[in-house]
Amino acid sequence: MDGRAGRAGQKRLHAFVFAADFGDQLRFRNAEGLRVHSFVDRDGQSEGRIVQTFFNTIEKHEPQLVSWNGSGFDLPVLHYRGLQHGVVADKYWDMGEGGNASDREYKWNNYISRYHLRHLDLMDLLAKYTPKNNAPMDAMAKLCGFPGKLGMDGSQVHAQFLAGQTEDIRRYCETDVMNTYLLYCRFQKMRGGLTEAEYEQEISFVKDSVGALAGQEPHWQEYLQAWN
Repeated sequence: MDGRAGRAGQKRLHAFVFAADFGDQLRFRNAEGLRVHSFVDRDGQSEGRIVQTFFNTIEKHEPQLVSWNGSGFDLPVLHYRGLQHGVVADKYWDMGEGGNASDREYKWNNYISRYHLRHLDLMDLLAKYTPKNNAPMDAMAKLCGFPGKLGMDGSQVHAQFLAGQTEDIRRYCETDVMNTYLLYCRFQKMRGGLTEAEYEQEISFVKDSVGALAGQEPHWQEYLQAWN
């Protein structure tokens, strides 16, 4: 099943959860653990390198991408900015047009096609690909018992960027991708990708991981307090 792998007899999720608001945030879950990494253009001159690094990561790992409205916002932003900066993203744009086995695999499951799961836009899928049914991630996260957004939402990002508050944007996006990952876990339970026990184990693991991060930066402490 997409987004799942076995280790020591237990299922583990393998996914990159991402957001792109004047920078890229990745949350990477694999058998080794849960990691968060942010690419931030702090000097105002590094956007092309940052976007290239994002696509290089896809080239290296070929992960399942998970997003909330990633097809409607995050990926188009990366497409256009990548085009401007001359970025190369071979694997990301691979739609199985070659003749080898890897190409054939990407014909039926690639990052571009809306109905494939190599990029899973949770909002789009849960809305049955019908925009009038789209639900806000913040509301869904809170309905499921997760913290949701803290202090900032997407409508404020541009003003924060113009004010030079890139670190505030980074923190906002990092908690956003954590919310998305938690909703992805709930979705995996709903579709049978995780049993109830496995789901509870994963949620406990994520909470412990946030607890470890809380000692490093205050936004994770705030996130953990909202969760509790």
